[in-house]
Amino acid sequence: MSIFGTMKTAVAGMNAQANRLGTVGDNIANSSTVGYKRASTEFSSLVLPSGSSSYQSGGVTTNIRYSISEQGNLAYTTSSTDLAIQGNGFFVVQSANEQAYMTRAGAFQKDSEGYLVNSAGYKLMGYSYAAGAPAAVVNGFDGLVPIQIGQGGLTAQASTRGSFGANLNADAVVVGPLATPVTTLPSSNDPTAKYSDKSSLTAYDSLGRQVLYDFYYTKTDANKWEVTVYRQDQATPGTGFPYVDSTGTPLTSSLSDITLEFDPATGKLTTTPASITITDSTTSPQTIEIDLSTMTQFGAKFTPGKATIDGKAANAIKDVEIDKDGTVYAIYDDSSVEPLYRIPLATVASPDKLTIETGNAYSPGAASGVVIIGFPNQGNFGQIVDNAVEESNVDLAGELTSMIEAQRSYTANSKVFQTGADIMDVLINLKR
Repeated sequence: MSIFGTMKTAVAGMNAQANRLGTVGDNIANSSTVGYKRASTEFSSLVLPSGSSSYQSGGVTTNIRYSISEQGNLAYTTSSTDLAIQGNGFFVVQSANEQAYMTRAGAFQKDSEGYLVNSAGYKLMGYSYAAGAPAAVVNGFDGLVPIQIGQGGLTAQASTRGSFGANLNADAVVVGPLATPVTTLPSSNDPTAKYSDKSSLTAYDSLGRQVLYDFYYTKTDANKWEVTVYRQDQATPGTGFPYVDSTGTPLTSSLSDITLEFDPATGKLTTTPASITITDSTTSPQTIEIDLSTMTQFGAKFTPGKATIDGKAANAIKDVEIDKDGTVYAIYDDSSVEPLYRIPLATVASPDKLTIETGNAYSPGAASGVVIIGFPNQGNFGQIVDNAVEESNVDLAGELTSMIEAQRSYTANSKVFQTGADIMDVLINLKR
């Protein structure tokens, strides 16, 4: 047995215990860090060939492991942008140099530009609803954008589509050229125009202002109705007709009109397509398509049905709400709600083999496997919990125990080294 070999073995043991103390120190320092995952030191022996009459001491090496897949406890907060993951998956975040990473650190807050940023400065990534309901790109980070919630400014959205339903009275009196006496129709915009029924629909222009549109329903023949639309703010006060422009000149035509026909036996609409397109250039060119397919003609008085329309008045975002499926909703001053983004989750085949990055972030590599993207509550992905963060999975009692063990083992290895040094002194003294 070599004395020098014994001393080298003792040095290897001290280095290994120093590594162990290093992970313990990191764990204790980050025991209150949101989303931190505990590091541990695994020991592996190094063996040198030995003969039957002599022993060659080897040594020990260490391997650092991270308990990334181990769930931490959830701590609930009062911030709606604090997010935690219950189950599998990672948030996708972006660094200042636009590098994408994965993390479980979900203490997000809005920065000065409205981006959701965690304590490490990483921006939360998601899919935008700007082009409709998003779909996940399964095998990469393509299509993801930093989530930005507007602050301070107003937003507005012009109406482009809606629906309007009503029951038209089958027993209504015929109005117009076939009536006795003959009368003028609303589509003529004549002061003497007659109609059967009337209702209004609220829409929004490009500046977010409310615009009321008057809908006139006029029975022109058996099972035939004319639907005519005007802007209410262009009506003549008191009488309605004629509708006039900004100079007081009567309009030469309505915004739109259509003839609807009904089955006399069933009262159901037979006109296809049953929609009316409003073309309004009062503020800026605007086209609104109104679906009338739910109109009916029964022997009952005129009854307006369900009416819907898109668009939004000028509003500021008051708050943000994030659903368990990852949808980020904007809540406006008028209490309206609109989906803005959807937060995906990412995972890999071996989460514990991810590459550790600064700020409790991880990047995939050959050892971890390729990234898989999906939405919360789908497949093996967990769910997003708002008003909560995931605490560190460090057990302080266990770390303190490991610290004591490492200290004693380090001391024991130092004694082996000291004993080897003493033996060397004995050998040197024999020479004197």
